[in-house]
Amino acid sequence: MSYRDYYEILGVSRNATKDEIQAAYRKLARKYHPDISKEPNAEERFKEINEAYEVLRDDKKRQLYDKYGAAWKAVSEGRQPPPNVREVEFDFRDLSDLFGGFSFNGSDLGALFEYVFSGGKRGGPRRRGWSQGSGPFPGGVRSQEQRMVVEIPITQVFRGGVMEIQIPDPSGTVVKRKVNIPSGVRSGQALRLRGLGAPTWTGESGDLILEIKLVPDELFRFEGDDLVTTLRLAPWEAVLGAKVEVETPDGRVQLKVPPGTTSGKKLRLRGRGYPLPNGERGDLYAVVEIHVPSEITPEEQALYEKLARLSGFRPRG
Repeated sequence: MSYRDYYEILGVSRNATKDEIQAAYRKLARKYHPDISKEPNAEERFKEINEAYEVLRDDKKRQLYDKYGAAWKAVSEGRQPPPNVREVEFDFRDLSDLFGGFSFNGSDLGALFEYVFSGGKRGGPRRRGWSQGSGPFPGGVRSQEQRMVVEIPITQVFRGGVMEIQIPDPSGTVVKRKVNIPSGVRSGQALRLRGLGAPTWTGESGDLILEIKLVPDELFRFEGDDLVTTLRLAPWEAVLGAKVEVETPDGRVQLKVPPGTTSGKKLRLRGRGYPLPNGERGDLYAVVEIHVPSEITPEEQALYEKLARLSGFRPRG
């Protein structure tokens, strides 16, 4: 994604509070969520919104962003900013505290990278376990990220918990990993799993970025922010009305079916749906399907024939 001002993306001022940033994010995330939005370029806007929010909600990242603009990430990783970055002045002198007091000036890039890749000593060997192009931060360095899309059935992600995923490494070998999926995660969101990405030449592993894609399962599917499930009724339940059990993400509940319910009718279960970005719950709709028996007894057949003679109902006018 080309650089855009994160404050502009969220529509907040540069001195916005955390609460203001969060409120702006929730409003925009709901508007541009790919599952429900009809806005043009909704998916791209949703990615922009999430990227902006991930930086501005984090105090350290925001501080770097406010100072270095588009080059903030390069600075945080000890890298030279891309040559096309012009939004801010890149001042290496402010990084001296990260490099044990070693000072630089803006033109002394050779000294900077000699220092980084020699493990903090000019002309010395590279520090074991460092990836070229990464910065000397405590606890190791960040290697190259690995990204993949993971499809998760709605029922499973609603409940959260541990699930097993298959991760292909650069050689094509598939590795099984168990990861914790937060309850209520949505399509388009990304989960960072530190140290589960592809290894570099140093032997260290980078981060694995899981891009979530929710998929329908045998129970539920999405329509906008609402969950939809299928409710199968017998003909007499639809005609006479009934109390039936319906599967919800929270377990089975009883639902009152009004008399004269037709196939395709949506029965609403308020607040029984999927968590919304604002913390509330969406609704669950049970869509009626009237099913008839494929085999009947002679007595049942006689009753249906009697009903056909007595009923004045004409479905075709």
